[in-house]
Amino acid sequence: MMRSEPTMPNPASSPRWLSIIGIGEDGVEGLSRGARDLIANAEIVFGHARHLSLARPLINGQSKPWPSPFSLAVGEVLGMRGRQICVLASGNPFFYGVGATLAGHVPPEEVWVVPAPSAFSLAAARLSWAIPETTLLSVHGRAVDRIRPHLHPGAHILALTSDAEGPATLARLLTEIGFGASNLTVLEALGGERERVRSVRADAFDIEDVAALNTLAIDVVAASPDARIIAYAPGLADNLFENDGQITKREVRAITLSSLAPRRSELLWDVGAGAGSVAIEWMLAHRSLRAIAIEARPERAACISRNALAFGVPDLEVVEGEAPDALAGLEAPDAIFIGGGASTTGVLDACIAALKPGGRLVANAVTLETESEFIALHALRGGELTRAAISRADRVGGKTGWRPALPVTQWVWRKT
Repeated sequence: MMRSEPTMPNPASSPRWLSIIGIGEDGVEGLSRGARDLIANAEIVFGHARHLSLARPLINGQSKPWPSPFSLAVGEVLGMRGRQICVLASGNPFFYGVGATLAGHVPPEEVWVVPAPSAFSLAAARLSWAIPETTLLSVHGRAVDRIRPHLHPGAHILALTSDAEGPATLARLLTEIGFGASNLTVLEALGGERERVRSVRADAFDIEDVAALNTLAIDVVAASPDARIIAYAPGLADNLFENDGQITKREVRAITLSSLAPRRSELLWDVGAGAGSVAIEWMLAHRSLRAIAIEARPERAACISRNALAFGVPDLEVVEGEAPDALAGLEAPDAIFIGGGASTTGVLDACIAALKPGGRLVANAVTLETESEFIALHALRGGELTRAAISRADRVGGKTGWRPALPVTQWVWRKT
């Protein structure tokens, strides 16, 4: 197992050539004896310039700042396997840190890890927030729109930002989408002599001279009934999506998501995506889920990208092109939804061929012609056929009556 706190390490007799040390704003004073020894015994110490400066009194070997771009860092560290190497990181190296990056390349039995309190732990301590009840996320080098799904009244959010402008950028976003009454707390240099904690409402944000390394705490308050709250359940309101009418309606979408049955880390193809509503709700189900939306019409493809940002899933991949040709070369999916163009020559065959073993295919039809294809496929391949008919109350003359929508036939098939 990966050791988290060495006691009197003996580098000469240990197979653990790599140490990953979390260091806080208090520098060497906050390090344990084991962490100090690992730094002192290292031949080479990697880290950000700030970390190397904090640990300078202990470093006897070579100090090596991270290369630019940082993507080269893993290769440099791995190239020194067998020597005594130390990597410095902020706080807990496995909380959005370099430790998680290196863990995928170095067996745990070759690593010592000594974490320090993370920025999240320190921020929660300053605010007396219970960490299990707080949303922790990073928008460092990521789109700030990722925060959108977490904006529910009463929620507590701790977000690592990218730079000095990060808190102001988030304040503007919150104000634009109806959460301007939220209380924001900017926490800087936690645990060090330069620690600073300042609070302000989002719609009155005026904090200046913010340190580049900061954590933003958000006590979420909806400023109006129109605040854009993204519900947890599938079948989000149609009017939340920008669309030209080509959208899987909310009731059918909820049934469709249930049939797709998303599971951790799976990839969905949304073929004939329209507004992208199914792919977006698939990704909202869990942060590990991925989706590719395939759409032939350029204006709809652009609309999908805008919707993805508005729902806080900016990593939704949009492929502009006509299926089945646009499917060539895409990563094999765990699930496929065909909401439009199922009867187009070759689309169903291409999707069935591409689907991973154990994967699910869900296809919806509103025309008799496509429904007849599904009936034939059901007879040939099995699966499940379901027909859903939705009616909505509407004005009929001076009174109210039921106005039926087109019934939808759904074929669900699992590849063995």
